[in-house]
Amino acid sequence: MISDKLKLDEIDRQIISLVQEDPNLTHTEIATKINRSQPTVGMRIKKLEKNGILQFQPGINFKKVDLHLATVEVKTKNPEEIMDMAKHCPFMLNAFKLSGEHNVCILLASSKLQKLDNIVNYHFRNNPEVTSVSMEIVLDIAKDFVLPIDFDSEDHNPTLEDGCGEKCKYRIAKAKGLV
Repeated sequence: MISDKLKLDEIDRQIISLVQEDPNLTHTEIATKINRSQPTVGMRIKKLEKNGILQFQPGINFKKVDLHLATVEVKTKNPEEIMDMAKHCPFMLNAFKLSGEHNVCILLASSKLQKLDNIVNYHFRNNPEVTSVSMEIVLDIAKDFVLPIDFDSEDHNPTLEDGCGEKCKYRIAKAKGLV
């Protein structure tokens, strides 16, 4: 069970469930709902946050905004390079190492589809280490989906020839030896 693996008791599970349903609940409101004191709820939330189990993540709710979200799955000889790239590229919201046919999945976002296509063409389809690329545009999202977004992506106009050009955060990080 998930709660056993995370070492959560019933009170922690109730707190997490309530916070997930409504992140704006106060400690007092949670305490009332689970029949515990407000200091108990506060201490438990602090412990859950300290242990990395509970996080409050600000970001954009992709279910409610008109932005393009895409998944890109790649098969590459060097998955670490793609993972490092995702840490710096403002278009890449996150990346995941996978088992199976493709070994990396990347989430991309932009206000323009052409920018996403250029990023995929430049960073993946032109990369000799990448043997397979599949890009899918997300058409609908079932539940709220909140992710932080890097607004610097709007300052970049990636092309097939130059990627993001001189402003490319991945290129800059590479040049500084951060990657």
